[in-house]
Amino acid sequence: MIYATKKPGESNERLISRFKQVMQRSRVIIKAKKDRLEPKPSKRKIRKAAIVRSRHRAEKARQKFYG
Repeated sequence: MIYATKKPGESNERLISRFKQVMQRSRVIIKAKKDRLEPKPSKRKIRKAAIVRSRHRAEKARQKFYG
């Protein structure tokens, strides 16, 4: 969590600008924009990936069991 505490004698405007600088340095805003604009995978792709994971887990378990 990102926060900025007010220093003694600091104005509210300065506190807000310091908070904005911290936000920009942490790249939170860039990540949020990227996540918002990036297209979501279709349900078909999600389901296909789940099937592949399931098969992979089963194969690994089989190999572990038989050595």
